[in-house]
Amino acid sequence: MNILAKKLKEVSLSVLPITVLVLFLNFSIVPIGFEMLTRFLIGAILLIIGLGIFLLGASIGIVPLGQLIGETIAKTNKVGIVAILGFIMGFLITIAEPDLQILAHQVDLASGGLVSNVLILVVVSVGVGIMVSIGLLRILFERPLNRLFTVVYFIILLLGLKASQEFLAISVDASGATTGAMTTPFILAIGFGVSQLKGGVKSDEDSFGLVGLASAGPIFAIMTTSIVRGLVEIQGRTEPFEVHPGILAPYLNAFPVFLKEALFTLLPLFALFLIFDRLKFKLNRKARNNILKGLFYTLAGLSLFLVGVNAGFMEIGRIIGEGVAEFHPLLLPIVGFFLGMVVVLAEPAVYVLTEQVEEVTAGHIKRKIILVVLSIGIAFAVSLSMFRILTPNLKLWHFLLPGFAAAAFLSYRVPPIFVGIAFDSGGVASGPMTATFVLAFAQGAAYSIPSATVLVDGFGVIAMVAMAPLVAIQILGVIYRAKERKLKALAEEEAAGSREVLE
Repeated sequence: MNILAKKLKEVSLSVLPITVLVLFLNFSIVPIGFEMLTRFLIGAILLIIGLGIFLLGASIGIVPLGQLIGETIAKTNKVGIVAILGFIMGFLITIAEPDLQILAHQVDLASGGLVSNVLILVVVSVGVGIMVSIGLLRILFERPLNRLFTVVYFIILLLGLKASQEFLAISVDASGATTGAMTTPFILAIGFGVSQLKGGVKSDEDSFGLVGLASAGPIFAIMTTSIVRGLVEIQGRTEPFEVHPGILAPYLNAFPVFLKEALFTLLPLFALFLIFDRLKFKLNRKARNNILKGLFYTLAGLSLFLVGVNAGFMEIGRIIGEGVAEFHPLLLPIVGFFLGMVVVLAEPAVYVLTEQVEEVTAGHIKRKIILVVLSIGIAFAVSLSMFRILTPNLKLWHFLLPGFAAAAFLSYRVPPIFVGIAFDSGGVASGPMTATFVLAFAQGAAYSIPSATVLVDGFGVIAMVAMAPLVAIQILGVIYRAKERKLKALAEEEAAGSREVLE
């Protein structure tokens, strides 16, 4: 109960800024009405309770399970088994990821059914499975992470030259949505388990990077699918946006839907636990019950969180996007900046990653510093996405190409641990809050701007959010390296002075 109370307090402070921002917009330029405002506040309460319970469940259930599986994989030390198990786990956990299901549904609607949600789910899950497999092999063979990312994103660049604008946006958005509330803690834990059992001086560095590699899988997979199938352009029929009436009715309708989704999400993990426990773990009753209890808390928390986000936040995001664009289009980048600054604080996977960073580095890299850097980076990402919507000739690749190029360049100039943290942060920053509230905000803005289209300009914001941490966190790494060199130089000067005094 003490742990839960602590997490609820932290989550409350994180959800408060986005609540204040919506209240400010409601009483200033975008009045959303009593009914929608009440529904939003109920959603904020569900968000806090759900996220608090989810984080508790993840800490006692998902993370230990992932570490156990990671250690079991590492013990085999056989390339074939590691590759196959990595692919299976990456596929199973991704196809049930709530964020990806949300995005796949929105792509289906925006394309008029030309790009089905089933196609997106299967293709993306295959891509993640392949990259998780490659990531685990990298840890076992102790290959440099920055070189692997350079090769991966160079191939993505070549594929991007062949893919259409629509598929470029969808593929990178899918990359961000894949590493969400469920996938991130599990993949992080697997990477940690494999790296710690492998040991060596690079074990802490190798604890990070697997989430970043997993998030590259969907870009490969969707772009390759679009090229192979010859899907160059999508001329879909965007469905008209309708606001669901009522205050409690949307929640009552959403609860069974998202309870089912959360249950579907956890079934693969539950099945993996039972299989591995019977064949490999052989845990005692207390340890087994703790993990099962954690899975149950995760189910309850994730259900409440998804209901709050979808029934209380998603339509509000669309209304605010349309309202700000209609009030004055030039306000979109400003509102987008503040929205990006606060939305990352309510992402569940961000908490899991920052806590692991502080734990693995023994407090050397503070979670609060990571949160501040992420907040600033994503604020600029959402703001620039609004500029893209307002400017017809400004394309998504105009931002992504120099952004990823800068990330690749910086990866050779920072301590290796910052490379893994940066690419992992890119995945976790674009979770359910981004996939619903921010994406809906962008689509509402695109719908109201005559020169923009929802299918091209309404997507891509998740891609921007996923890219920003790659640059922002590595800039932090440059600062850390410069600080360490300065301290080392001072220490050497003091040592030299002491020797002179003794002499």
